[in-house]
Amino acid sequence: MEVITSKALPSKENFSEWYHELIQRAEIMDVRYPVKGLYVWFPFGFKIRQLVYGKLREIMDRDHDEVYFPTLIPETELGKEGEHIKGFEDEVYWVTHGGRDPLDVKLALRPTSETAMYPMFKLWIRSHADLPLKVYQVVNTFRYETKHTRPLIRLREITSFKEAHTAHVDYEDAERQVRDAIKLYKEFYDFLAIPYLVIRRPEWDKFPGAAYTVAFDTVMPDGRTMQIGTVHHLADNFAKTFDIEYETPDGDHAYVHQTCYGISERCIAALISIHGDDLGLVLPFEVSPVQIVIIPILYKGSEEKVMEVARQLYEKLTDMGFRAVLDDSEERPGAKYYKWELKGVPVRLEIGPREVDEGSAIVSFRDERVKHKMSVEEITEERIRKWAAEMKERLLRKATGKMMDKLKFFESVEDANEWIGKGVALIYLCDSLECGEDVEEALKGSVLGRFEEIPEWMELQEKGSCAVCGELGNLTAVAKTY
Repeated sequence: MEVITSKALPSKENFSEWYHELIQRAEIMDVRYPVKGLYVWFPFGFKIRQLVYGKLREIMDRDHDEVYFPTLIPETELGKEGEHIKGFEDEVYWVTHGGRDPLDVKLALRPTSETAMYPMFKLWIRSHADLPLKVYQVVNTFRYETKHTRPLIRLREITSFKEAHTAHVDYEDAERQVRDAIKLYKEFYDFLAIPYLVIRRPEWDKFPGAAYTVAFDTVMPDGRTMQIGTVHHLADNFAKTFDIEYETPDGDHAYVHQTCYGISERCIAALISIHGDDLGLVLPFEVSPVQIVIIPILYKGSEEKVMEVARQLYEKLTDMGFRAVLDDSEERPGAKYYKWELKGVPVRLEIGPREVDEGSAIVSFRDERVKHKMSVEEITEERIRKWAAEMKERLLRKATGKMMDKLKFFESVEDANEWIGKGVALIYLCDSLECGEDVEEALKGSVLGRFEEIPEWMELQEKGSCAVCGELGNLTAVAKTY
């Protein structure tokens, strides 16, 4: 399985090539599966997935219940919500045979799960006492992606789609759930030290069947944006289609109002892309499969005493509950440094004969790569937790600074032309489709939408003159996207 080589990675300045090489060399995903757009998780990459989604599940489990719905959706159900299926009809994989026998009703591999879940919601919800209903699942979804596929970013099988679905008594209660979902996603991405923009998609780009869509976008190293989460207010649109009613306290019947919100393995792509550097991964402490690596520096005649101290330190760290590795392989120290830097291990401890005599260790952090010498007695659980928190602060500060550099405000569309493709253009834009189309045509980019929340550091007003027609417009982001 070993795919690591000592050959240097491409520079991150060439982001596409860097990303492709890193995914393979750091053993995140194997791209060699013989179906376009389908990839295999390596054990190391899958462990990152488990740690990241473990946090996501922890957040969701506070007031949602985890469920599982089947992958196959009858064509009769998928086609009920006309606007919804129209948004996915070019991307659906169809199962037409069971063995050699043609099926009476074609079955779709789920592109998303509304039409799988909501016929069951109709059976589950009877009374106002059954509301709110809040469930989620982490499943695979399938979309026949015809554009350029890329591991974790654009796939034909999304392997790790966390989708939540909720039902409420009225529009206002669903609206409150939208706000709560945004808070949950902010907590999740703050945990990963990934900066984001919270943007309401324009009417022409909202989720099919939704009243409105709010998206989380991050800015990738090449200046393109990547959507890393969405929250949809569905109003009672799907409830009317699937006849999801409840009995009110007065004995009347009313349609539920619904929300849904999702995060895919693009969160892993963002984690890799935002924090990684020319040497490889840079992982926050909590989601690194190996949190601390101990590298013994062996000289002839001192091997035994160095290894004894290194093993004692390893046992001390594992007893504290940390995911530690003692690299006692026969590779040279330089090769070991390369290997664990590539894999993004946050803390490295080195012990040689001099350190054994002093009772010390040399400590370095993946994001700083500056060596410090300290007493082994000082390497306590409290100190390591403090290191982890400080590293996350550094990662977020650095990532936020880089994102800020990729955002520029322009008063006119023409001025923004040179910038699109390098970063995100901020303009004022009214809500008209015509003005939006003019901007997309002129800039050859996508109107992401208006800001749901404007970060304080942006120092721009929410309203201004539309860059196309001059009418009152909202602060709007435009970019090339993944």
